[in-house]
Amino acid sequence: MIQPELEILAIAIVVAVACALPGVFLVLRSMALMSDAISHSILLGIVLGFLFVGDIGSPLLILAAAATGVVTVVLVELLNQTRLVKEDAAIGLVFPVLFSIGVILIARFAGNVHLDTDAVLLGELVFAPFERFELAGADLGPRVLWVMLVILALNAAFLGIFFKELKLTTFDAGLAAALGFSPALVHYLFMSLVSITAVGAFDAVGSILVVAMMIGPPATAYLLTDRLSTMIALSAVVGVVGAAAGYLLSSTLDASIAGSMAVAIGLCFAGAFAFAPERGMVAVRRRRERQRWEFAETMLAIHLFNHESLPEHQEESRVQHLHEHLRWEESFAQRVVDRALDHGVVVRANHDRLELTSAGRHTARRAISSL
Repeated sequence: MIQPELEILAIAIVVAVACALPGVFLVLRSMALMSDAISHSILLGIVLGFLFVGDIGSPLLILAAAATGVVTVVLVELLNQTRLVKEDAAIGLVFPVLFSIGVILIARFAGNVHLDTDAVLLGELVFAPFERFELAGADLGPRVLWVMLVILALNAAFLGIFFKELKLTTFDAGLAAALGFSPALVHYLFMSLVSITAVGAFDAVGSILVVAMMIGPPATAYLLTDRLSTMIALSAVVGVVGAAAGYLLSSTLDASIAGSMAVAIGLCFAGAFAFAPERGMVAVRRRRERQRWEFAETMLAIHLFNHESLPEHQEESRVQHLHEHLRWEESFAQRVVDRALDHGVVVRANHDRLELTSAGRHTARRAISSL
């Protein structure tokens, strides 16, 4: 790789990790859509900031955009608190309005400035290395890389300092309030952090990839672990893998870098969705299939136990009778009998009759007592 390619990849990796850290708590708080709302509505803050200072590189644009993100959160929550609209509907109402006002302002007052909507939505990582950060005449690399490194450090410091408060308010806001914490204060501090991260990230990668990097890696990690600290670490790892794989994919296909990274992150999620050890579709299907057969074995044990000392015992313990009494298909009944024989739940009394073993009686008694 040549230096510009390495710088593009470095920017993408830093953005992915910076977005994944707050993204974990967005996913756990069921606020994934809020990242989409913020990443779009901050356009209005950027445009207003530009119209105020007249300089596209001014830090005021970042502050104005971050403030717009917080305003978006406040407006959504005010609408939600009226109980006239639900939170998802409030998000769908607020951010299109703010984003559209930003688009109109660009068309009306900033048509000749590099604030076109395509760049806002899709970003363009290829151009990121051209804008350099210089200090005392020394070239220190792409400006956006330094911006995202500062935001990454800010995110890491915030999570390190307020980890306990974030964890408590995320999983039990009522308990947090009872213990003297302020869930509202923690919430707005956290959403301010999300806004700052979205502002810094979308300058390089566009709002679509901001959402993908903020939600995709944490959602993937959520399928792989139940521990919060492990989920944060896995989110960062998935973000790095998605960024690197996406860049390789874009080079191979000569396609959009941001689009390829979003696809790579989506593929990471699809892999976890299918093959996660506990929550993946394959594991869930295997667990349900195993539970189905275990339930059938238990039903067989209960059936034989209930008729064990009755006059009809000889007839009820016949394998062929299971089809009539338990309404099982013959093939299914035979498979249940074979599994019960293998597991020592029953033994054959003769060719067609079954008898419970002591383990089978224990299984039946335990199942009946639990009803």
